[in-house]
Amino acid sequence: MRSLFIILLISAGAILVSCDSNQQSGYLANKKGAKKESATKSLEKVNRYMVNAENKEIDDYIRRHRWKMKTTGSGLRYEIYKEGNGPTIKKGDVVSLKYGLFLINGAMVYSSDKLGLKTFEVGHGGVETGLEEAMLFLHKGDKAHLILPSHLAYGLNGDGKNIPKRSTVIYNIEVIDVK
Repeated sequence: MRSLFIILLISAGAILVSCDSNQQSGYLANKKGAKKESATKSLEKVNRYMVNAENKEIDDYIRRHRWKMKTTGSGLRYEIYKEGNGPTIKKGDVVSLKYGLFLINGAMVYSSDKLGLKTFEVGHGGVETGLEEAMLFLHKGDKAHLILPSHLAYGLNGDGKNIPKRSTVIYNIEVIDVK
């Protein structure tokens, strides 16, 4: 049975090669291109649906909590609910944060009370993209709510521990130190 399949496969290949190569190549390229374009459009449609659903969930959360949030071009939402009087944070600064990290359903997943302050160099990576971005809007002493859509948080895979895949996360932070 396997040898018959191999013979048929070789025969089909020989027939295709013996055909007018320009006409055949154009036909196959168009067919492959159409399939690829169709698959791409389908993925784009699904992605748009998922992003819209996540944005609706975030907007509902903000409305329920009556937060007055600003939205950046990337989709980060933030609200400074208590302003500090320290310097503005910039790239290269090392910041230390008190924080609570929550899922959009309200479940706390991590906190500085249990894990200690979160300390990192702004612009260096090692933390969520949305958290890095948010730092550039804050000052030492600020207290803020941050909502990170999944693409700015832990993405498609989650963190492999407490944060599920494609999760929106909410930070409640206080900027303790800026160096």
